Amino acid sequence: SSDLWVPLAGTGGRDSTHRFFEPSLSSSHALTGTPFEITYGSGPVSGHFIRDDVRIGDLFVPEFTLAEVVNTTGLRGYDTWEFDGVFGLGFRALSLSAAPTFMQRLGKTGQLEQPIFGFYLAKDGAEGELVFGGVNPDHIDGDFDFVDVSLAAWWTVQLDAVRVGRSLSLNATPVMIVDSGSSLLVGPEEEVERIAEAMGAVKISGAYFVMCDAEVPSLTFTIGGKPYVLERDDLVVAASSGACMLGIMSDQGGSMFPMWILGNVFMHKYYVQFDWGRQRIGFAPARHAPDNFV
Repeated sequence: SSDLWVPLAGTGGRDSTHRFFEPSLSSSHALTGTPFEITYGSGPVSGHFIRDDVRIGDLFVPEFTLAEVVNTTGLRGYDTWEFDGVFGLGFRALSLSAAPTFMQRLGKTGQLEQPIFGFYLAKDGAEGELVFGGVNPDHIDGDFDFVDVSLAAWWTVQLDAVRVGRSLSLNATPVMIVDSGSSLLVGPEEEVERIAEAMGAVKISGAYFVMCDAEVPSLTFTIGGKPYVLERDDLVVAASSGACMLGIMSDQGGSMFPMWILGNVFMHKYYVQFDWGRQRIGFAPARHAPDNFV
């Protein structure tokens, strides 16, 4: 997505641990009179657009258009989630407000060394990092390979092929987006089913499982002519009673057109540089030190 929203005070349930936005404490808060509603894979939220000053660390954008959400009841599991709102960093074509996005506004202020941002997603519950204006070399283990954005709405690039081990190669869906807001790898149902079969996975309630002691072939995404390999340990996201859940699922018709979504399962292994200025994405192996620097 490309919009920023925060939950309004009084929005959450009685047991909610979220932090909420209190407009009366902001001297720069202004209503716009425009409603806001967006639906994610986990459900919808709604509220209205406002204008307010936004500060992230030392970065400051005045009178930015964002949304204050008053209804999160349709967002499954929201009261138990750690995050409070959503900070969309997609392109303006996806923005529901039609106003300039945060990166557009920020880039014009001269506060960034470069018009890019870099994501490091740590493993095993450690803290990750989002850098505006550059990347953190402490979390990068190698050089970046870049691929141009093919559709400046989501961070969309051309996908050459998907391969399972050495036995199966698919190239039916050439569209792929990189999305830190998606936990798993998401793909067209027919392709995901074929991949699961090649991995020896069993589908239970929409999730794919293998026995934890089974050999599981690698899953490779070829992007810009470069292979990005996910091994068994990269793909397993949960385990119980000897069964391991794979971080892959099929799209249940939520996308506008067939596409692959490379979410956190992919981004745990690869540091991603989102180059807003040149409209390209860079991938490099992520470095996970025993004590993650953030």
